[in-house]
Amino acid sequence: QKEDIEVTLLPAGHCPGSVMFLFEGENGTVLYTGDFRLAKGEAARMELLHSGTRVKDIQSVYLDTTFCDPKFYHIPSREECLNGILELVRSWTSLSRYHVVWLNCKAAYGYEYLFINLSEELGIKVHVNKLDMFRNMPEILYHVTTDRHTQIHACRHPRDDECFRGNRLPCGMTRQNGTPLHIISIKPSTMWFGERIK
Repeated sequence: QKEDIEVTLLPAGHCPGSVMFLFEGENGTVLYTGDFRLAKGEAARMELLHSGTRVKDIQSVYLDTTFCDPKFYHIPSREECLNGILELVRSWTSLSRYHVVWLNCKAAYGYEYLFINLSEELGIKVHVNKLDMFRNMPEILYHVTTDRHTQIHACRHPRDDECFRGNRLPCGMTRQNGTPLHIISIKPSTMWFGERIK
């Protein structure tokens, strides 16, 4: 049997280009989320999830289950996380121009929100290895740089942790103008919240 199905892509808020799939056909409606990160109220503003003033009747939801576990009883909002990181980075980088921060980001994508907001709030560009991966995201290009002489780094190296233990950034920098750098590492990670006891 053949059936016409309408497929709608909805923003998942996970990383650039991430989507959820809404399948609608004669036999019902299914939502497949994949990885997603929506703040409270965001789904209510998605017009394509609604029919008139009502939420569409969805028979099945296939939910990404990475954090569908009781140990993840609380995951703070992006805003809470950003404010905490901003406070820490601001207090550290204001000590001197030799105080730098390394954002220990394990994935290639998904941190754009953090880079853009840190850069906008502090007026400091974020050092990355290459700009190639951001070419199709022009809104971030103003906030990242390949110039190592900045106070916020998100550069990467195959042995990142060894670099940090040796008090050098993954890009190899240990000093600026002959002055040793003071480096702190911030590891943006949702998994951390599941590894801690309530």
